[in-house]
Amino acid sequence: DIEKRLSYLAAETGRTKTYYVREAIIEYLDDLEDIYLAEKRLGRYYAGKGKSSSLDELERELGLAD
Repeated sequence: DIEKRLSYLAAETGRTKTYYVREAIIEYLDDLEDIYLAEKRLGRYYAGKGKSSSLDELERELGLAD
């Protein structure tokens, strides 16, 4: 089923199946990076090795405060 969908998409759009597989992997890796890095930082915070900031502090730090 996946192979058929991929073949159809490639044929209909004129792109290669490799292109779409690569795009899917990149998207999935982006999500995995976000999840695992957030979990790691949260673990550091709970272990007392990280700090937290309020939204106001973060906005000031990034130059976004009014």
